[in-house]
Amino acid sequence: MKKSIILIVFVFVSGISFSQGLRVNTYAGYVFPDSFDNFYSANSYVEGQIQDGFRWGVGLEYAIPGNRAIEIQYKRQDTFAPTTFRDPSIGGGGLNRANFDLGINWIMLNFTNYIPINETVEPFVGGGLGMGIFNVRNPDNGNTNNGTKFAWNIRGGSNFWVADNIAIRIQASLFSAVQSVGGGLFFGTGGAGAGISTYSTMYQFGFDGGLVFRLPGK
Repeated sequence: MKKSIILIVFVFVSGISFSQGLRVNTYAGYVFPDSFDNFYSANSYVEGQIQDGFRWGVGLEYAIPGNRAIEIQYKRQDTFAPTTFRDPSIGGGGLNRANFDLGINWIMLNFTNYIPINETVEPFVGGGLGMGIFNVRNPDNGNTNNGTKFAWNIRGGSNFWVADNIAIRIQASLFSAVQSVGGGLFFGTGGAGAGISTYSTMYQFGFDGGLVFRLPGK
């Protein structure tokens, strides 16, 4: 999986690195919390919340005709997921709690439609498809697990050009990982390989700010 991602990025960059219309977008912002749950039965369920926090990222964007652009984007958030779960195979079926360490990685291919008002103000809307990569650790026992899910996002905002090649970017975005595709996000709980999976779709709404660097082409 990682080798395929690196190859796609290399081919993309090789094809556009000597073209005009190349931008580097940087991102930093706040993500709101989001709850998740999955109830198998009265005695087997999981519910919790992915906590809010800071998210950063970077994107490589290439302009195409019609005030549109294609972007390869990476975003990262390190947070926690307080979780309550009950399962007959764990701890005699009693109520269990854990505060999981959670690392969220988004790798997206975004499509953006720019609606420039003038040379300074450049509003945009767009969306993208890609993957969410989740790294989970239970601090109580050191168990770790990870999962990769199909993901999508939508966003809107504006660039404000303060120089020929530098802009301030402000945007709102919604990211979602569809966990029902390819299985659920596994929150390992330890104990003879036992664990809890949640299949509910997650939604993360956030605000981002950052800088845009327009690179000179040849």
